[in-house]
Formats: sequence, structure tokens, C-alpha cells
Amino acid sequence: MHRFISKGTLFFGSLAIPHLKKKALNSWSAVQDTYFTTKDLFESHRVVFTVGTSLASVATAWVGYSLRHLRDSKVDQRLESIENAMKSNYHLEHAEFKKLVDPGSSSVAACIATAGTTFVVGYGFGWRGGRWYANRKYRKEQMKLLGQIKPKRWQLLAHGFILGLQRIPGGAAGGTPGNKTPVLLQHGILMDGAVWVMLPPGQSLAFLLADNGFDVWLANARGTESSSGHTSLRPNDPAFWNWSWDELAGFDLPATFQYVHNQTGQQLHYVAHSLGTLTALSAFSKNQLLDMMRSAALIGPVAYMGQITSPVAKVAADVLTGNASFWLGVAEFDPMGDAGRTLINDVCSTPGVDCSDLLTAFTGPNCCLNRSMLGVFLSHGPQSTATKNLIHQSQMIKKGTITMYDYNNEDENKKHYGQPTPPVYDMTHIPNDVPLFLGCGAKDALSDTKDVQLLLDNLKDHVKDKLVVQTIENYAHVDFIFAENVKQIIYDPLIAFVKLH
Repeated sequence: MHRFISKGTLFFGSLAIPHLKKKALNSWSAVQDTYFTTKDLFESHRVVFTVGTSLASVATAWVGYSLRHLRDSKVDQRLESIENAMKSNYHLEHAEFKKLVDPGSSSVAACIATAGTTFVVGYGFGWRGGRWYANRKYRKEQMKLLGQIKPKRWQLLAHGFILGLQRIPGGAAGGTPGNKTPVLLQHGILMDGAVWVMLPPGQSLAFLLADNGFDVWLANARGTESSSGHTSLRPNDPAFWNWSWDELAGFDLPATFQYVHNQTGQQLHYVAHSLGTLTALSAFSKNQLLDMMRSAALIGPVAYMGQITSPVAKVAADVLTGNASFWLGVAEFDPMGDAGRTLINDVCSTPGVDCSDLLTAFTGPNCCLNRSMLGVFLSHGPQSTATKNLIHQSQMIKKGTITMYDYNNEDENKKHYGQPTPPVYDMTHIPNDVPLFLGCGAKDALSDTKDVQLLLDNLKDHVKDKLVVQTIENYAHVDFIFAENVKQIIYDPLIAFVKLH
């Protein structure tokens, strides 16, 4: 999948004509993607199609001429019995009888028609067989990504989520992936893989990594536009949204790692922001992913959340956990839809919460945002997530722990986990030789320095030269994605770290 699909911008008062123009461009991009995907599919299996059509043509010819030979044999037998009867009754000799029944030699036109029919039918069978083979192979790759076939530990993805990946195999100088080292980029909550390419090419992390010789892959969490497919459910089904970041850490991220690893044959570097750091750290604590990974660079790292300073996030956690049964019934949390408006109204009507600058109240005072890029992000559209996912993070804010989703019912927890309380993600279990780069912001209201310090306390035995921590004094949560100086402040050191490993 090599596409980005933009949502409408009606909530931001955009004009209809630019909106229609964008839709038209997206439609044309979709047509192009379909053409090139189909072309690549058939070209990659051209030997199958050639051999298939040849074998099918030969087989069809053999069947056709065998049937004709059988028919001629039966006709000859019939004629022989008639000849014997004529000899007995009318005393005709063989030569005279032959003159009466011999149809003569086959015409050239009949031979050409037979050969042409054989070729067309055979070619048709061969082409259909080639298509069947190619589609079967393509479906098999999908099933690998979904976890529907080995390795077995991703069986829950058999529930059917189809994850979308985009790839940048070469930088500005061109070229093919070859033996380039893969880098997987994972976005944060309410975002998708497009955030890594929204800044100008000389500043966007995805393009910078590609220009530095890496094979870049952009992941998209389930529920985003690029990963909204499912084998049996549709996004308007509540069951489609019955998940939290537990599933992202336990199934989607390992499946994505495995897919990139299988495609490239190499261990990969992992770079993530916000929620993408939480899922990775949780997987690392369970000893997952490490055999396929070279290093991990985590910016705006989220692990513990009990000491966040974001007034919006803290009040939202109270709202979501205070009426969890209602919010779970919402299923999909669309930040641009009714659910988003309802939550914001509840939060902003709470005394002491100032929503005059909602971004600052939520993420902290970002110092250096490229405001035009914020417009690009809003026009692309904040992405939906599961309301259960937000409730899970709200539990972390309220309790200050890192555990699996708490059903707040011992029987339900036992049903899911075999114990009355949800299992803990123990950060001390992260192997101490995993190369880690942490980019932190001192003004980050969602990744507070006190919570980051709790994480670092858990990593106190980490090999010194395997852990790099860089704190930017005036950075908040969104600066790591859209700051005008992010290349010099974060991305250049991050790329240098990745190159070392």
C-alpha cells in the first residue's frame, strides 16, 4: 500500500472547491496505485504466466486432438461395420466403398481454426491459473501480516485487522532498497504514518532517513485510514473497536516487525513518538521484538503517566473512567466527530481548565511549531482510535502504573488474564543491552520529566553506552513532530545514533 488518504476539512471551515480538488487528487492517486500495484503483481510473476499459458495450451491441444482421435476411431469402426454389410449384400469392393464415404483431407481453414481455438482456450486457462497463483501468493503475504499463519504467537490478528504500511525505499538520489538497513517509523495517538512526511523534505524524518541511505517503512495503527480494513468487520461495527494499546503492543507491532523483517531479510531500527514508544517499551519488557531489532529511538517517550501535567488529559481521564460503561459503548473515538466534541465539551466545562489554547493545554507549551504544518495535519485529519484505548491510558494516569487493561471486575480479569488483577508491564525486564535513544522535552505535559525519570530509574542498570538520553529544555510533546528546528535539535542526533547501531 503506497498511499495517504486525507479526510475532509469541513470542521475547519475550508472552502468546498479546495476540498473537492483534494478529493479528486486522492481519487486519481488511488487509480494510479491500483494500476501500479496490479502491474507489479503480474510482472513479479511473469514466469508463472508464461509457463502457465504454454502448458495450458499444450494440454488443451492434447485434449482436443485426443478427443478428435477418439471420434475418428469410432467413426472408422462404424464405417467398417457398414462396409462389411455392403460387401455381404451388394458385393461392393473396398475401393468402391471408399469412394462413397471418403470425406477427403481436412481443409487448411479447419486446421487453422482448430489451432487458433486451442491457443486461445489454452492461453485463457494459463492466464487464469497465473492470476490464481499470484492472488494466492498475495493473500498469503496478507495472512502473514495478520498472523493467520505461522508464526503462531500472532494468532489474535486472525480476528482480521489488515494493517497498512508505506515504504520509501530510496532517497532523493533514487536507487532501490538493495541491502539498505530498514527503519520502521511508528506514530503517536490520533495520528498516522503521514506525520513523518508532513514537514518539507529537508526536515521530515522519513525523507531524512531515506536520504541517509535507509529503507524507510511507515506504520499505521489499526483504526487509522490506512489500517481500517478487516476480514469480517467494518469500522461501523462496535466489535471493530474492542481493543486497547495491549493489542497494539502484543500483536500489531510484532506482526509489523515480522513483515518488514521478512521483506528485507534484515534486523531493523525502530523510531517512535508518544503512544508508539509505550507499545514498544511494553513489548520489550515481555522480551518481544528484540531478535529482529537493531536499536530503538523513542521521542516524547510515554511509559509511566501518573505525573503528567496536562490539565486536559487529567480531566479527560476522570471523565472517561468515571463513566466507562457509557464511553465503551461509544466504541470508536473520532476526534472530529460527536465523541470528540462531547469529551472536549465535558473537559472544557470543568472549572480550572483553560481551553482557549487547546493544544497547549493538552500537550504543553510547544516552543517552535511550524504553524503551517499544523494546518496540513488538520486538513489531513486527526485519526480515530478505540475509546477503550483512551480508557486504558486514563487508567494509567489515575493509577500511575503500567498494566494491561483493567476490566475493574475480578471475574472479567480472571477470564482474560487468569488472575484477579491485570498483569504488569515491568520495565526492569527490558534487557540492559538494547540500544535506546530517548528524546525528551522538559515542557512536555504528556511525557513529564518525573514520569520519564521513573522509566530511567527502571533502566538504571542499562549498559551506559547503550542508553542515550537527550532532553530539550523548551520542547513539548508536538515539537518532536512539527517544530521548525526539529531537524537540528532531535533528528540529526537521532540519525547519528541509528547509524552507530
